[in-house]
Amino acid sequence: MSDQNPYEKLGVSEDASFDEIQDARNRLLEQHGGDVKYLELIEAAYDAILMERLRMRQEGKIKVPERIRFPEMRVQSPQKESPIPREQSPMWLQRMLDQPSLPEVLIQGSWYLGLSAITVFFPAASDQILQLALVVGVGISIYFLNRKENKFGRGVLLTLAGLIVGLIAGGLIATWVLQQMPFISVTKNQFSTVLTFILMWVISSFLR
Repeated sequence: MSDQNPYEKLGVSEDASFDEIQDARNRLLEQHGGDVKYLELIEAAYDAILMERLRMRQEGKIKVPERIRFPEMRVQSPQKESPIPREQSPMWLQRMLDQPSLPEVLIQGSWYLGLSAITVFFPAASDQILQLALVVGVGISIYFLNRKENKFGRGVLLTLAGLIVGLIAGGLIATWVLQQMPFISVTKNQFSTVLTFILMWVISSFLR
C-alpha cells in the first residue's frame, strides 16, 4: 500500500469530489478500526490529498469548499455530553405542591402545636374543647391556603378533606396505637384530634 498514491490508498479517483474523498476515508476508518498503523496511512493519504487540493486552489486550478481547511487546522470539536433527562413530577402535582419558606412552616406549625398542646394537656379535655380546637384548626388551614392562591373555595375543600381523613384515620388506628403504647395517657378522641392537626399542618404548609 505504501507504493500507491494517496488517491489509490483511499480507493478514489483523482477527480473525485471532496465528499467522495471524505466518505472513502470514513469508510476505511470504520473497516480498519483496530489497525493503528493502517489508520495512520489512511490519515496521511487524506491529509496529502487535502494539501494537494489546497495548493491547486491557491494556484486557481480548482475551487475548494470553505469547510476544507489545512490538516493541521482540523480540530475535532469536543463532544457535548447529552444532558440526563430529569424525572419530573406530573404537572397537576406540581400545581398542587408548594415550596414554603422555613419561617412559614414554623409559623403554621406553631399554631397547630399550640392546639395539640391544648388538646392533650388541658385538664379533663371535654368533647366541646376538642371541637372548638378543631374549628380553630380548620380556620387556620383555610386562612393560610387562601393566602397562597386567593382561592377560598379550594382552601375550604382541601381543609375539609384533611379534617375528614384525619378523624377517620385517627379513629381507625387510635385503639391499636394506644394499646401498643400504654404510657401515652390520651383518649381516643384526643389522639384523633392531634393526628388531624398534623395532617392540616401538612396540607396548609405544602399544598396550595
